[in-house]
Amino acid sequence: MSVFEKLKRTFVGQNNQTNSVTQDDLLKSVDVPVIDADCRFCPDPYHDDFAKMSIDMESDLLGSVKPYRRQVVISTGKSDWHQEVTEADGTLAAFLCSANEQHRTNSDSTGEASSAPNDNKRLPSGLFTQDTSTRLSILNGSHHSLSLHRYPAPTLETVIILPDYKVITDVPRSLEGAETLWKSALDPAYGRSGAPERSDTLKSWVLPYSCLILLCSHKRRDKRCAIAAPVLEKTFTQYLEREGWEVHTDLEDLSSKPTLEALFSADNADAESVYQSQLAALPGQHRALILRNSHVGGHKFAGNVIIYTPTGTSVWYGRVTSHHVESIVTNTIINGRVLSPILRGGLNLARPGCKTLYDW
Repeated sequence: MSVFEKLKRTFVGQNNQTNSVTQDDLLKSVDVPVIDADCRFCPDPYHDDFAKMSIDMESDLLGSVKPYRRQVVISTGKSDWHQEVTEADGTLAAFLCSANEQHRTNSDSTGEASSAPNDNKRLPSGLFTQDTSTRLSILNGSHHSLSLHRYPAPTLETVIILPDYKVITDVPRSLEGAETLWKSALDPAYGRSGAPERSDTLKSWVLPYSCLILLCSHKRRDKRCAIAAPVLEKTFTQYLEREGWEVHTDLEDLSSKPTLEALFSADNADAESVYQSQLAALPGQHRALILRNSHVGGHKFAGNVIIYTPTGTSVWYGRVTSHHVESIVTNTIINGRVLSPILRGGLNLARPGCKTLYDW
């Protein structure tokens, strides 16, 4: 029996011995960089704006995230959307959903991987690696299309690919555009650098930020997220700037930077090495991008916050109020450690040999 299984049995009361094994112990047993610190520096549990919200404080947070291989965030320039974004006719989210369904031939109906990876250390519910699932999570985001810099009314979208930490521009808002995006970057057979050979005209860059913070703001799905998101955006900005970080709430224009396609096509360039070197330079730049996004599941746990790092990890936090933000900034965003009391789950959080989420 693995160390994790022994701890799990104790934690859930399946062991006759009396033991005070904590959720921190469970996470540490699978090499999640947990920090033993208060997740809320301020003693008051709720900001005034959160007092009107009914939040589920009883259900387990950990385990409330569905596995996925990739998550995409599509430019819309909005902070609220159709109730189900993948059913809104004429949108890239709907086209991409159709393209993904057509191509997902090696997965079952839920998008779970056909066979579990050969891993002797099973992860707690809610934590997973990209090998766990082939599911594609499709979100709309508040960022504007970078094509706006060239066209007054573009039909070309800008898509952030996660956990690849990549920005792809000039994606046509059509089924053909969705097909092209899927074949260039979303096929589960590809690593973070994407398809090894391409003939399309899409342009891509590494996401030029030390971290990406996603805040669910989907009012038509649940108004609690719409109440929480603007308060959290303001508070994250306040504490990050206090620490000397540069904070953006829209994706910066990347047209003056060399594309990944140009870097990959350089003489004797190894795509994976080039990509890795681009990612490795980001954590020390102290720049954050905060975006509002459509429904991610678990609106009863609002505010919902997802933090992505260049190393390919995602940390999903729930029940986040403005009083948690200072601790999240200090412990997770700056120091790369996970706060277990508000953890819903995440991608690639088990990091053997790493002390923080930023270690390679």
